[in-house]
Amino acid sequence: MITRVGIVAKAHLREAGPYLTEIASWLRARNVEPAFDADTAALASDGASGGAPSAAAPPGMSGVLTVDKDRLPSLVDMILVLGGDGTLLAMADRIVLADTNIPILGVNFGGLGFLTEVTLPELYPSLEAALNGSAPIDERMTLRAATLRRGAIFEDRIVLNDVVVTQGALSRIIELSVTVDDQFVTRVRADGLIVSSPTGSTAYNLAAGGPILHPRVDALVIAPIAPHTLTQRPLVIPGSSEVRIQPHLDGSRDEVYVTFDGQFGFRLQEGDLVTVRRSERPLRLIRATSRSYFEVLREKLKWGQR
Repeated sequence: MITRVGIVAKAHLREAGPYLTEIASWLRARNVEPAFDADTAALASDGASGGAPSAAAPPGMSGVLTVDKDRLPSLVDMILVLGGDGTLLAMADRIVLADTNIPILGVNFGGLGFLTEVTLPELYPSLEAALNGSAPIDERMTLRAATLRRGAIFEDRIVLNDVVVTQGALSRIIELSVTVDDQFVTRVRADGLIVSSPTGSTAYNLAAGGPILHPRVDALVIAPIAPHTLTQRPLVIPGSSEVRIQPHLDGSRDEVYVTFDGQFGFRLQEGDLVTVRRSERPLRLIRATSRSYFEVLREKLKWGQR
């Protein structure tokens, strides 16, 4: 039963401001409490006041719970995201790290919007379906990526789409050793390497020539980025596998970075090891009631059209 909905908008997305106060009022009329992160609450206040500063809370915002974005998943029964896929990805890892099973609904204010597939005209019908339990919900695999440095965990991340190891802006082709479940796979010479979940298969993996995986397929994709050897093609492996990636650096001349869902990253050092495996906790993603996954492919990718 959903009694409190967390609401997160893309940073500085002023177009979302008027919708935020409307959503808060709509939820309250149905005895559901809205909750905002601080930045979204500021957008809502600006939108309700037409951008003019006001000491008083605007209509619909009085008494609305406002909390830190990291704490939001543990205090609500569902999260509504207004923005693009990047905004949803930034909340997805917070939900999984909070060890909660709450669903997330993405409303597209961005461009392509594979994850935030719900359109503005579908906002309230999708919210209504989520509240009454009739909304279709996908359980999406998430990935746990650990970076080991000198034998200890240096960074531990949860991602929904992908983990990417890539060269710096001025680097040459990089070399990466790839192992799956203690079995050596290959030594890749390329601009980089992508380890993708089925959800992430339509992101960077697709641009690198990797295959599209249906979200319910239990598999990972390993896709080289512009490989020096043309026979090195994307590889689909079981979802239970653990992938290990070790860069081979030539002193200070090589710059190699690891990034997580395109949201966070850092430079790797000689001897670092990046491991990627399926996370124990999937993400529950609320889909639009009006279209299937294949309709989304056709709409977003013009898939199958000449």
